[in-house]
Amino acid sequence: MTKNRSFSGGISERYAFALLELSNEANKTDEYVSILSSFMTIYNSDDNLKNYIKNPTNTNQNQKEVFDKILNIMKADKIIKNFFFILIIKKRIFFVAEIIEEFLRKVSSKKGEVSANLFSSKKLDEKTISEIEKEISENVNGTIKLKSKVDETLIGGIVLQIGSLMIDTSIKNKLANYKKVLMEN
Repeated sequence: MTKNRSFSGGISERYAFALLELSNEANKTDEYVSILSSFMTIYNSDDNLKNYIKNPTNTNQNQKEVFDKILNIMKADKIIKNFFFILIIKKRIFFVAEIIEEFLRKVSSKKGEVSANLFSSKKLDEKTISEIEKEISENVNGTIKLKSKVDETLIGGIVLQIGSLMIDTSIKNKLANYKKVLMEN
């Protein structure tokens, strides 16, 4: 499994770097970020698309036709289309989500943004997330981009993960700490 993970990580890294170079040359990095973020939203919310991409029995021609339709709807330019077609031809379309996420990370890193995960017990609205991003960005003297995720095991509060730093203000964590103190006494 680790071998496979590093294999896919290496593939993601190389293709994401190539796409970043192409986007810089075409001076369309922000446009590509927007299109690929939209694609990831569709990908993450549509199990049929995920299953289609991961199905090895689909022919290259069939996959090209499907992706051509999707990318036309998204108004993707020729470079993005050709990028997807290369992934199809080289049998790397299985890694499309990892490649796009790596591309988005590289763009964020280049802009000086730091990506972080925010876990909460319920879905947070965009305004709340923006306020948290702003507050944290001011405290770390950088730009923080939060990925909000729901963790239903949390009773309340939030858990913030920035790289290896974990800030846990959840009630679940506080209860675990109280239990630990009670067990020690």
